[in-house]
Formats: sequence, structure tokens, C-alpha cells
Amino acid sequence: MIDLSTEYLGLKLVNPLVPSSSPLTGELDTAKKMEDAGASALVLPSLFEEVIEHEQKQLERFVHSQSLGSYEAQSYQPIPEDYGSELDNYLERIEQFKSALGIPVIASLNGISTSGWIDTGKELQQAGADALELNVYYIAADPGTSGEDVENRYLQLLADLREHITVPVTMKLSSQFSSVANMVAKLQQAGAQGVSLFNRFYQPDIDLETLHIKPALELSSSVESLLRIRWIAMIRGRVDLSIAATGGFHQTEDIVKALLAGADVTHLCSVLLQKGPDHIAVLKQELEEWLEQHEYESVAQMKGSVSQSCAINPAALEHSNYMHVIKSYGQ
Repeated sequence: MIDLSTEYLGLKLVNPLVPSSSPLTGELDTAKKMEDAGASALVLPSLFEEVIEHEQKQLERFVHSQSLGSYEAQSYQPIPEDYGSELDNYLERIEQFKSALGIPVIASLNGISTSGWIDTGKELQQAGADALELNVYYIAADPGTSGEDVENRYLQLLADLREHITVPVTMKLSSQFSSVANMVAKLQQAGAQGVSLFNRFYQPDIDLETLHIKPALELSSSVESLLRIRWIAMIRGRVDLSIAATGGFHQTEDIVKALLAGADVTHLCSVLLQKGPDHIAVLKQELEEWLEQHEYESVAQMKGSVSQSCAINPAALEHSNYMHVIKSYGQ
């Protein structure tokens, strides 16, 4: 019997297949289907800082406008008793998921500032979230913002939150840091229990007819997984925290490579949007078959066996391999 179990953020998981933040993980019926198909945990859709701030400002304006009128006029603008903010709905979703599912539920916070996240983080913990994923989606467009400033933003947000919550925290990172390995090490020192590599920055497009900037969403492909696999292989063994591979994991082969490189779990998103939540069962079966065919008894046995610290040719992950790749084209 192949043992697919793994540990992520201190959580004991039955396998490394974890649906990541997406519309699929926000619906309870779909979440149940993913659990039945073999998902070992799931990451809820992100709770966005901008949405919470917008709702708060709207409510403040609403209350303020009532105070300007007469007492009689206030009755025409009552605050509904069943009014539920985005945060209220998110907390209710956590409670529902925890009651209905038997797998860990990881909350996701998306923002760029520390304001409000401490109280929000405490509420998510109280609602029953097993862990928090911090997705600091930040584009440093100001020329006056240094790389150190960007790093400190991540580190300060993490440090502030860690002082007030006890559930594990993982940071979802971009690949655009000058030194990814150094940043991961700093996050560990600041109290992170894990990192998720890497965030996908969706690129806006230009409408050539209207000349407006428009959103553009393209699902990932397996090619994107290679960047994640490379960095995971270089980090594994140099830090003592959990590592999630996210972005481009569509085929069982992609998942196997990530585990060999040293990932504890692989996050699944685009492949489930394309093929449905039941596809987890296919990936799980194929993963088990691969281990059996290659005479592995467990995921723990294979995990990190091709990381840089264990690889037969460690230099192949670094610059020395570059010239060989270039020369190989067309041969």
C-alpha cells in the first residue's frame, strides 16, 4: 500500500493534492466533491483588502448621511438587520466548511498593508481556519520604492500578524524578488511556517479599439511549473518550513517533479477549472501508480530526493546549465 501522506504547515494531510484559492473552493457543494475526489485540504478564495475597505467606507457614508437629516427621515434609510459584509460572509463560509468537511480549511488574505489585517486574522482564526495564506499582491510601480522596501512590506505584515494569531501562516510569493532564497529565509525568521511558490501576476491587456486597459485572464500551463520546481529544488534543505508548489500543475508528471524537488504539497487551480473537481481522483490514482512503478513506498521517501542538496548534478539547477540549454536548440 502506497503512503501518499504528507505534512504541510504542521497539518497531517492524506496526500499532497490541495485545491488552491479559486471560485471552485468557495462553493460548499464543489468543496464536498473535491474532498470526495481526494483533496487533502483546500484554500478558500481570497478575502481582498480593497473590498473590505470599500464596504467600510460605504457604510460610514451611509451612516453619516442619516445623521445629517431629521430624526423622522432616518427611518427611510434603515440599516438592514440581515446586512452581511464581505468579511461576515467569509467568516460564515469558514464555519460552514469546517462543519461540513473533514479536511483542513485554509483562509486566504489578499492585500498590501497591515491596517485591518490583525483584527481580520484574529476573526478568521476564531471562525475555525486551520491556517492562513497571506497573498501580498503588490506591484512596486513607484521608482522611489526600493527592493528592500518591498521585502520589508511582506516581513512587517507577517510579523504584525504573527503577534496576534496562533494558527500557521504561509506566504504566497512572487518569483520577482532579487533573491528568492534569501527572502524565504527572512520570512522563516519572521515567523512564517510556510511559503507558496509562486503567485501568478495577471497581466492587463490594451484594447486597440478603445485604447482602454482591460483585464486579461489566461489559465496556467504545465510550462509554468518548471520555474516553481527549480526554485523549490534550490530552497529545500536550506530552510525549515513547508513549501507549496503553485502555478502550472496540470499533469501527474508535474506533481511528481514538484515532490521530487521538495514540495510538501501541490496546489491545483487551472486544471480543476478546466476538467472539474472530480479530476483530483485521476491525479491521485496516477500519482499512486507512479510511485508504485518506481518502487517508492511513500511520498515522504521521494520528497526532496532531487533537490539541489541531493541532486546528482546540483549545478544543473544554476547558471552553468544555461549554455548547455542554448547550445542544445536545433541539435
